[in-house]
Amino acid sequence: MAKPILLSLFVFLLLTVCYTSLAAAPASESLYTTFLNCLKQNNTDPSISNIVFPQSNPSFSTVLQNYIRNARFNTSSTSKPSIIVTPKQTSHIQSTVICAKTVNVQIKIRSGGHDYEGISYISNQQPFIILDMFNLRTINVDIINEVAFIQAGATLGEVYYRIYEKSKVHGFPAGVCPTVGVGGHFSGGGYGTMLRKYGLSVDNIIDAEIVDVKGRLLNRKSMGEDLFWAILGGGGASFGVVLSYTVKLVAVPETVTVFRIEKTIEQNATDLVVQWQQVAPTTDNRLFMRLLLQPITSKTVKGTKTLRASVVAMFLGGAEELVGILGKEFPLLGLKKSDCLELSWINSVLWYNDADEFNNGAKPESLLDRNLNSASFGKRKSDYVQKPIPKDALNLIWKKMIELGKVGFVFNPYGGRMNEIPADATPFPHRAGNLFKVQFSVNWNDPAPNATLNYLNQAKSLYSFMEPYVSKNPRSAYINYRDLDIGINSFGENSYQEGQVYGAKYFNNNFDRLVKIKTAVDPDNFFRNEQSIPVLAGKV
Repeated sequence: MAKPILLSLFVFLLLTVCYTSLAAAPASESLYTTFLNCLKQNNTDPSISNIVFPQSNPSFSTVLQNYIRNARFNTSSTSKPSIIVTPKQTSHIQSTVICAKTVNVQIKIRSGGHDYEGISYISNQQPFIILDMFNLRTINVDIINEVAFIQAGATLGEVYYRIYEKSKVHGFPAGVCPTVGVGGHFSGGGYGTMLRKYGLSVDNIIDAEIVDVKGRLLNRKSMGEDLFWAILGGGGASFGVVLSYTVKLVAVPETVTVFRIEKTIEQNATDLVVQWQQVAPTTDNRLFMRLLLQPITSKTVKGTKTLRASVVAMFLGGAEELVGILGKEFPLLGLKKSDCLELSWINSVLWYNDADEFNNGAKPESLLDRNLNSASFGKRKSDYVQKPIPKDALNLIWKKMIELGKVGFVFNPYGGRMNEIPADATPFPHRAGNLFKVQFSVNWNDPAPNATLNYLNQAKSLYSFMEPYVSKNPRSAYINYRDLDIGINSFGENSYQEGQVYGAKYFNNNFDRLVKIKTAVDPDNFFRNEQSIPVLAGKV
């Protein structure tokens, strides 16, 4: 009797081992097979399999890492998609949405990969798919009608260059980093050095295309004004896959002026910042004066740290006029004509992105370089200041920054056109009443986990310290400076309440309208991420 029993036990164990290995290994492969078969059934393109990269594809890691822009999310322990889809035409996106719904897998949508928390390409849910938009980069510039059609996978550098090819007196108000993707930048608001003259990127958008949860391609007319409003600053990934934007170009003079002036605490930087708060949000709306604040090693007192204030500016006009304006309004800056550089608008884009590269001969064509698979470690947070920070408080802030050691600030002045546009004109609500936006910024290169923890804690510590000096009820934030510290949605029973925590900060009183639109266009909450717009309770 012993032999049959042993034989039965052996067969049972063998079957168990085989079943277990089959169940574990092919999970992502079976998803790939099912998903690909669905794509083929829902698309007439015979080469559609070439745009689908499962983890087993030799190119998978390269495709994934090309558009990871924060090294914090490029580690062996970072969550990976089961599949990356790289659409080359609209129908590819439509089929991907339909099939992801069919197999019940989450989609993450990546345009340029610059989301500061990586949520366009990582997920706390498994499995998930990345819909990677980088092939969809068509830009058609129509100078006669002063408009441009721009696909979501284009970069800002490509947008600027294509405008420059057609005209030297047109531009577009968007960000200073040329590798940022249009899809994420525009759908979160988007701003740059022409903010005070022309407002946000979304204030200059006249049409858009989106693939909705049903796989339909909609434009402004067919999607309706509610959904069109929502994707002008509400974060497009909550509502569908934004395929393109049509924008109004803006006028720029043949000559613009830039300058950078730096002062340390020992050189009266504190009084300079006091005066900057009075001038930067109220001066001529052609002038954008960004203020960078950074703890540095002192050059005058060995072994000690100080704080450096850098005013980095772009003026839509000539140097002589600019020196006259700031001589009256901002005497502590001490601007001289010799501090200024007059150049074309396209060259101001190059200078503002990297003055050293520009001075070494960088040409407009360099804006086409996507600089793939290159990222340092970083963390960003944001705030809004509505009352000038007094001098004694600034001294306390400098002391805290020097004590922490690494985290810096970027102060971006508002006023001008931003004061004229109502807070509910777009989902982006931070308009009149805000003097400037604050970015908390820290970058590092040390890959050690304890280094990352240290810098993340520095940023949190400075954020806590700043609470008395920034907006309240809510303490506002900018969605494109993504910060998961201010709230994450688990999409359980309390998803509306969880969404309200970060939603009120990003969107203020516009949050509830976004929720209503989300509930109407995506009632099952298919398009979601860690900080997406939730649906109304009871709808999921």
